[in-house]
Amino acid sequence: MFSYWDQYPNINTRLTEVCQLIEQRLTVRNREISAAFLKMNRSGGKLLRPAFFYIFAEMGENAPADAQNLVKVAASLELLHMASLIHDDIIDDSPLRRSTITLQAEFGKDIAVYAGDYLFTVFFELVTEAIDKQSLLLRNARSMKNLLLGELDQMNSRFNAEETLADYFQTIDGKTAELFALSCLEGAYFAGLTEEVQQLAENIGRNIGLAFQIYDDILDYTATSAELHKPILEDLAQGVYTLPLLLAKEKNPADFSDYFEKGHLISETEAKKIAQLVVANDGVLAAKKYANDFSAQALADIEKLPAGKSKKQLLKLTKLLLKRSH
Repeated sequence: MFSYWDQYPNINTRLTEVCQLIEQRLTVRNREISAAFLKMNRSGGKLLRPAFFYIFAEMGENAPADAQNLVKVAASLELLHMASLIHDDIIDDSPLRRSTITLQAEFGKDIAVYAGDYLFTVFFELVTEAIDKQSLLLRNARSMKNLLLGELDQMNSRFNAEETLADYFQTIDGKTAELFALSCLEGAYFAGLTEEVQQLAENIGRNIGLAFQIYDDILDYTATSAELHKPILEDLAQGVYTLPLLLAKEKNPADFSDYFEKGHLISETEAKKIAQLVVANDGVLAAKKYANDFSAQALADIEKLPAGKSKKQLLKLTKLLLKRSH
């Protein structure tokens, strides 16, 4: 079902079960919205968060007892991610997501808002069905809160010519890294690993998430629209100034000052010129160093995990993510 996971047949099987459960839970009375949810669920997402969850969940000496609870938690992680994407598309007025028309473009912003909110309710429904530990339930709520705060930080920073690297890292820690951290932590918990290893898993997930987002931001300046499955330079056009641009601007502020003054009035031609300046001023190269540093820390921490098949899969997957083109 997922070509990305062909080399991980055990994960592929688990992710198929996750998608089946999501489709069951997202069947609503409105047939058009049900169809839109179905299309989004099948639109080619990598399901990285449930995949990391399962890799850690299968790291214990004994297989977790309740497979149904595992699929519920894995599905909840993907639903939380999907909800954030729907709301992202509303804010960005995005026409496409993974080469598929977005909910907000097809049905309007009002319906898309309710659709995203509905996914949040299903997320909590699954979590409360599968988890009976109060501290872990609270952690899920806080992760959702941190994710939304990261999105709010990004929205508040749009067209902000004074945005700092600290602002950027605070944003991506919430909107991306938090959910990777939660996925790995919950997997380690269900595997019955020690609290020390659970904390290590959380750190691994956070560093993977930070590296993943930086690479995603780099691709906005280096990949084609066909590779990204969305318009190139979309973040720049929306006033979202990501790491490659911030680093290039830090190196040579004079090259960018006139463009930053234009804010939302910047043209497509000018956006392409900024992209060229980002590359010329080593913004992409400098951003890759940050991504490599976060990745190196994640890989070093993975080496501390218990030996076995899951650890080998985790090392291989983490390295694979560094070579992606979309």
